[in-house]
Amino acid sequence: MRGGAATPKQQDDINGQIALLKAQVASTESQKASVYAERNTLDVQIQQVADQIWRCAVRSPMNGILLTKYREEGEVASPGQPLYKMANMNELILRAYVTGNQLSQIKTGETVKVRYDISDGMELINGVVSWVSSQAEFTPKIIQTKEERVSLVYAIKVVVPNEGALKIGMPGEILF
Repeated sequence: MRGGAATPKQQDDINGQIALLKAQVASTESQKASVYAERNTLDVQIQQVADQIWRCAVRSPMNGILLTKYREEGEVASPGQPLYKMANMNELILRAYVTGNQLSQIKTGETVKVRYDISDGMELINGVVSWVSSQAEFTPKIIQTKEERVSLVYAIKVVVPNEGALKIGMPGEILF
């Protein structure tokens, strides 16, 4: 050694300790890598369990009012089985029937006037024709007179905005 500060044996001991410490550092680094890999595996498992928990909760895909409840809390339900029936009250669908003569006056996407009963008369609002049947059918039994029930008609659906005055099942008329 330079200057004789240490004997060759002391220098060999120090170099041996340095080599041992370098080996311990390398071993710790490899352990650290395996711990990080295990941590990543556990993070993935945590995400999978969180996803399973999220899938177990019942969430409504829309806002609206509850019409019918098919299952009670705590009952077993299988996937795809309905739990409740809801209605979006912001827009209602008026189902109406038109004769073959009136069919040529109606187009999908067209705006029509819808008339419904209120306490002191009739109210008019705009609706949009969303569907027209491609096949004629016999008039449904809800039509009042027997003469009208025997003729063939086409079903149509009209989307009507609702500000709270309309209720499910209310009768309405279409003017075009």
